Amino acid sequence: MKKLVGLCIPLLLAIAMLSGCGKDSSGSNSATGSGRQQSEKNTETTVSNKTEDSDHMDSNATAKKLVVYFSMPETTNPENMSREEELSTVVIDGEVLGNTQYVAYIIAENIGADIFRIEPITPYPLNHSELEDIAQKEQAENFRPEISGTVENIDQYDIIFFGFPNWYYDMPMIMYSFLDQYDLAGKTVVPFVTSGASGFSDAINTIKDMEPDADVVTDGLSILRKEVQDSESDIIDWLADKGFIQ
Repeated sequence: MKKLVGLCIPLLLAIAMLSGCGKDSSGSNSATGSGRQQSEKNTETTVSNKTEDSDHMDSNATAKKLVVYFSMPETTNPENMSREEELSTVVIDGEVLGNTQYVAYIIAENIGADIFRIEPITPYPLNHSELEDIAQKEQAENFRPEISGTVENIDQYDIIFFGFPNWYYDMPMIMYSFLDQYDLAGKTVVPFVTSGASGFSDAINTIKDMEPDADVVTDGLSILRKEVQDSESDIIDWLADKGFIQ
């Protein structure tokens, strides 16, 4: 089982607020604020202490940001996990998070972003072999699972962090559904991925092809699933190196 230490209190607040997977009182999925906010309304966090020598870093730090992610932990029970369940999850104070979900929370908390979890209308099974069968079938059929909920006013966002696990050398097909549904023209798209060993595979080129008028970052954040539990400082360093935090 993966146990994390040293996670900041604001992140725990973010997890508590977002434990409903971004669902509002009606049960629909909507973009919500980061853990620094206790309101249901979207809020904008501006990073201060700008450097004087980088206009690009300034624009990254102050732009309106959204973290969009899909994550599929293969259990909600932190006890007696199988090997596959351990590799797909991170456990914080007894709460099970998917690998990509954990990375998304770290990103959103440190850059002051809103967050939207992509969830299918028809939930995926937690059982590993059943999930494998469905994922491969969707890929073979080029299927587009329908997404539960929508991002409200996506035009307000300048930077979209776009996160997913690598499933069979590709994005999960529900990520294709999102890119079909939303026009990200003129926005900066920052991919991030968790994987066993394959990294992005060809996913970044796919994103560029599907969003030709977006500025897609080609050197996105890739984290091996066996290293996710120890990745917080690496994620923060990467965000700083890219100018999203200072």
